[in-house]
Amino acid sequence: MRPHPGLPAIVLFLILLVVAIAAHAAPRVQGRQVSIAAADAQQFLEGQFPHSQDMLGGLFEVTVSRPRLALPPGTRMQLGMDLALATAGGAPVPMGQLELTSALRYDTAQAAFFLDQPRIDAFHPPSGSGSLDDGSRELLNAWLADYARKEPVYRIDPTMAALLGGLAVQSAGVQDGRLVVTFNRDVGGMAGALHSDP
Repeated sequence: MRPHPGLPAIVLFLILLVVAIAAHAAPRVQGRQVSIAAADAQQFLEGQFPHSQDMLGGLFEVTVSRPRLALPPGTRMQLGMDLALATAGGAPVPMGQLELTSALRYDTAQAAFFLDQPRIDAFHPPSGSGSLDDGSRELLNAWLADYARKEPVYRIDPTMAALLGGLAVQSAGVQDGRLVVTFNRDVGGMAGALHSDP
């Protein structure tokens, strides 16, 4: 049985595709900075959602799904998500779409980016009209503060994180459409294993 003439081309294409995906997912290392593309942060978030969290001692459960991340010009990231609310162990009821903006912080111990000073900018109920009442807004702000404290928007690969663990963080935020953390020393020169862009 003769091999299909197109088979080697298909195999080569798949290999190149895997290499391209791996290269795309690698953080960029430049001098003292490590940065992550918006698409990679989006992919990470999709793996963390849907996310459910009890509030007020289990009286409410907030569930968020379908994260939509954007890194516009400026220093704050945008994050949209679908919101559902359940009471007393009942089924989640869709409440609408939540849009927020936030600065970023980088936690060295967890090698991860977290929301910092997030702010709810808009809420769109399923009906297309209406807004958050004071009680709902207070509940969501409490949930958002807890979420920002505990849940990362991106976590660096453990191999790279081990190399960065001894460095002090000078700043973290959004820059040129990427999540960026700046350390106190040159990162690219630390180890040849780190991917570095020219």
